[in-house]
Amino acid sequence: MSQAFIPEIQDFRATITFCRPEKHNALEIGDLEALDATLTDMAARSDIRVLLLRAEGKSFCAGVDFGSVAGHDWRDNPLERVTDRLENMPFPTLCLLQGGVYGGGTDLALACDFRLGARGIKCFIPPAKLGIQYHPHGLKRAASRLGLNAAKRLFLATETFDDAEMLRCNFVDWLVAPEDLHARGEALAAILCGLAPQAVRGMKQSLNEIAGGLFDERAARDRAAASFRTEDFQEGRRAMAEKRPPVFTGR
Repeated sequence: MSQAFIPEIQDFRATITFCRPEKHNALEIGDLEALDATLTDMAARSDIRVLLLRAEGKSFCAGVDFGSVAGHDWRDNPLERVTDRLENMPFPTLCLLQGGVYGGGTDLALACDFRLGARGIKCFIPPAKLGIQYHPHGLKRAASRLGLNAAKRLFLATETFDDAEMLRCNFVDWLVAPEDLHARGEALAAILCGLAPQAVRGMKQSLNEIAGGLFDERAARDRAAASFRTEDFQEGRRAMAEKRPPVFTGR
């Protein structure tokens, strides 16, 4: 197992914690391969309702550790595989951002469904200063999430965005005081865990397909129709009538 992150699964929630703060949580090639395997295993589980991505130390993630890339054939980009895998997880994903969000760390964040940031965060993406081109799916992801102009400012002009600019261009969905980051993240994760998992998974799939121009409307209609035949729908109706929180089972 990689020493760069710690995976945990408890009470419908998966958590991945980056734990190399002395290197701003930079990831080596082996770390990315291990992270890809971990995400693959999590995606196959039916008992996970949310994935929380967070980090120890002053920074969220500094991306790829370039000291580990010598001799690697970058036509097979492990960061691209990981971020694509993260974007397509079947359940919602939430990342908590503090301090610096650099390079490939920005791609990990943008691949998540929701981004919660601590005030004082900043991001920049340095490939143009290193003489390399960023992987295509990361460029596409940034342009679709942030807009073309904001993506060009980050990748071509290598501009540093502060927390206000990150909120303005939708890099983060919410900004909170640093001391509130983890409590707010726990609260958001709890909300996501309490929702009907099949309904959430189906709508996430449809929304991702719409965003990627791959929308299968007939399949989406079939999923929507099937949801009315689930036990969770019956539980939702009962809970609403009884004015209590629903307890969904995913059936």
